[in-house]
Amino acid sequence: MGKGHMEDNNTKEKNTEFNLVQVKGTWKCKLGVKVSKDTSDCVSAAKIYKSITENGDSWTVVSPIVFTYKVTETRGLLDPGNNTLLMGHITDQQQLEDIKKSNKLIKRFVVIDQEVYKIYGPKLTEYLQANKVLYKILALPTTEENKSMTMVLKILEEVNSFSLDRRTEPIIAIGGGVCLDIVGLAASLYRRRTPYIRVPTTLLSYIDASVGAKTGVNFANCKNKLGAYIPPAATFLDLSFIQTVPRRHISNGLAEMLKMALMKHRGLFELLEAHGRMLLDTKFQADNSVYECSCLQTASQVTRIAIVTMLEELAPNLWEDDLNRLVDFGHLISPALEMKVLPSLLHGEAVNIDMSFMVYVSKESGLLTDDEKQRIISCMVGLELPVWHEVCTMELIQKSLQDRLKHSGGLVRMPLPVGLGEAEIFNSTSCEILHRAYANWCDELGATSDSNSDS
Repeated sequence: MGKGHMEDNNTKEKNTEFNLVQVKGTWKCKLGVKVSKDTSDCVSAAKIYKSITENGDSWTVVSPIVFTYKVTETRGLLDPGNNTLLMGHITDQQQLEDIKKSNKLIKRFVVIDQEVYKIYGPKLTEYLQANKVLYKILALPTTEENKSMTMVLKILEEVNSFSLDRRTEPIIAIGGGVCLDIVGLAASLYRRRTPYIRVPTTLLSYIDASVGAKTGVNFANCKNKLGAYIPPAATFLDLSFIQTVPRRHISNGLAEMLKMALMKHRGLFELLEAHGRMLLDTKFQADNSVYECSCLQTASQVTRIAIVTMLEELAPNLWEDDLNRLVDFGHLISPALEMKVLPSLLHGEAVNIDMSFMVYVSKESGLLTDDEKQRIISCMVGLELPVWHEVCTMELIQKSLQDRLKHSGGLVRMPLPVGLGEAEIFNSTSCEILHRAYANWCDELGATSDSNSDS
């Protein structure tokens, strides 16, 4: 739509475009304002379009929303001399200097998973006290079973009692993906958006939940049915947290890393294929390791590739306006499977079972060779991930795909690997292929994977 007046002969509608200009502290509609260096600071990016029709006037508001958030690697996040946790989200240098000069106490509300608190609670308390922070620490059982609006409201009641500044005092979430999701949703609701900071303490949340904009809780027995797209002010990544994570949870995180490898990065797949067992053995740490410095180099390499490939897919589509998403690989069947057997399967384990079946679908569709299929399944097994589950029946698969069809604009939108590190999205995989893939999947993996159903 151009500037000035336009008339549509069919609707007899006159449209006028207004810029919004700030004049003495108030905003006014102005016609034909040219944005220059001198005026750009008082001309909004928003516009108002007024339409005059035979039935009356109407106004259309176009207001771009820009989110800026940081994903920052650091070491020793809870070392008292490291101010990243308190100041790392601030991008304005002048604001940073003003805070440092101010005598006002820094105020922070921290939500931490209660199992993480058992390990890091004393260190976190020492950090906050050493930096003279006025703080409240809320330790909660942030498990998939407790991922609900009840938990969100509990957090909000405590936040309200603590009385945070709605723009300058971010809520800090420390824990796994469930904790980060719940706190993110609570922050998005409090005062219509309070900034929050994510500190992931599991491998899964390190490379997945912490780097995007999604928040959410389970509802009506459906995974993440309620939520909002509100990215954090910042995410702070410290691999040292991973050293206290149980081996099974390291494997759980490697599933999401493998997802990105299969969809986008053959090099990442080959690293996981060659060094996955080492990463499990060392928990992504270099110290007390028989692998010496090669561990730290590989751990850093695979996590950075996973994060960059994830950000590449998420950044242009934070609000999921485009439903054709490669990152949905492994997430078509897994939500229903995960909720059905809760808490038997961890999130990454359910995702991997979904991916394992879809690899067979790719093979039956002629998209993968038998050798490629075998390499992928062998890599999954090497990462100690389940590749089959008895509850993942053909009925559950068909229902999941039908739900996908219903909620994704009438298209299945099925991401499938078409090679190692390459993928495409398909909307018309035949029932015959699905049944043949399922039969082969069960024949080849079911007999040797019975123990996975009890994982």
